[in-house]
Amino acid sequence: MRPAVFVSSLFLVCGLVQPAVAETAAAATDGAAETATTLPAITVSEVGKRLMRDRVIASGLIAPVESVQVAPLIEGQPIEALLADVGDVVTEGQVLAILSKTTLELQKSQFTASLASAEATIAQAEAQMLDARTSADEAQRVNERTASLRAQGAASQAAADTAQSNAISATARVTVAVQSLEAARAQLALVEAQLANVDLQLSRTEVKAAVAGEITSRNAVIGSVASASGQPMFTLIRDGALELQADVAESDLLRLKPGQKALLNLVGGTEPLTGSIRLIEPTIDNVSRLGQARITVDDPQSVRSGMFVDAEILVAEREVVAVPVTAVGSATGGATVMKVVDGVVSRVPVKTGIRDGGWIEITEGVSDGDVVVAKAGAFVRDGDRINPVPATN
Repeated sequence: MRPAVFVSSLFLVCGLVQPAVAETAAAATDGAAETATTLPAITVSEVGKRLMRDRVIASGLIAPVESVQVAPLIEGQPIEALLADVGDVVTEGQVLAILSKTTLELQKSQFTASLASAEATIAQAEAQMLDARTSADEAQRVNERTASLRAQGAASQAAADTAQSNAISATARVTVAVQSLEAARAQLALVEAQLANVDLQLSRTEVKAAVAGEITSRNAVIGSVASASGQPMFTLIRDGALELQADVAESDLLRLKPGQKALLNLVGGTEPLTGSIRLIEPTIDNVSRLGQARITVDDPQSVRSGMFVDAEILVAEREVVAVPVTAVGSATGGATVMKVVDGVVSRVPVKTGIRDGGWIEITEGVSDGDVVVAKAGAFVRDGDRINPVPATN
């Protein structure tokens, strides 16, 4: 009977122990679940690489690359005809206006007559010089014969002196004739120069375009007297080339270089235009503290001088390690992020770079694949344990 009693007691003890073990295990599971549910759920973002663009924002007005003013090259002549108007596209050398030629043609007639007179004077002077040289040669021969006869005693001293005086006088007349001929030739050259000047002025009565381009203004009026000291008769844009004269913040100016691409957004425009930096001015305005970059417009037909344009200048484009902007906070030493490792938050100092949209480049502090709090430490502190929730984007 004792063995049966022992077995019964053993089963009774086991029956009591098993429910107690089960209750203990259930209590431990409930405690762990309760602990997990009490950790704050914080949105985190994984550090990754993405293509980012560094841009400089600027704005300004469209203006000609080069404006050319057309003024008359002669003054005092009335304007007889205008052959071009605002908006016309002209070629180099094209006649834009015609001035009166009446006065100049009268002057040309006068100088033409003076030219004929000067030529006649030259002919007369040449004849006189030829006659004077002939007389001088004859006087010299007479002088030589008389001197020879005087040496032989066949001629008197008075005859010798007379022959010598005549030779000297004839030689002087040759000199006068030569000088008269030179004066006549000088007068001819003067008249020819005056005539050439009148011809030049006549050619300048046609006011021509110095370069090819588009006319933007016309101040000339038919009947008015042309003058180079007043307003230009025409103003044109050389080759129709336009550019954006963009104002740039002083802090951004040194980041710009010629050749950098830009997107140009016009007021009311649907599609942005393209362009590139042609020139960066070397000075900064003392009052506004703004510099200026000149951006060539690739399609100048789509803009007009005076338009206001916003520009996005592409400074750099590269693939970098980046985090959301909201993940970066600030501290005394600089920028920081809240890095998450095994559910534990730690504040890590970082160095930032390009900011593009809602992302910012991290150049030092975290690596690709690290996890950071998506919204920088507003609800967590260094050393907190959290329940990380991956960001949806």
